Amino acid sequence: MSAVLRIAVGAVAGGLVGFLFYRYVGCRTGACPIAGNPWISTAWWALIGGLFMSGFKS
Repeated sequence: MSAVLRIAVGAVAGGLVGFLFYRYVGCRTGACPIAGNPWISTAWWALIGGLFMSGFKS
């Protein structure tokens, strides 16, 4: 698997995790800047997923 594809898969998986985190755990009061907004939560976890997968070598 190429490095770009591996990072893209990690970003998509991380984005899914981020959205699910917002949906089921998120901050109901809106005081949490990451967990209280679905766009920010998805983007943040997509970044984490991409960075995580970039650390693996095939």
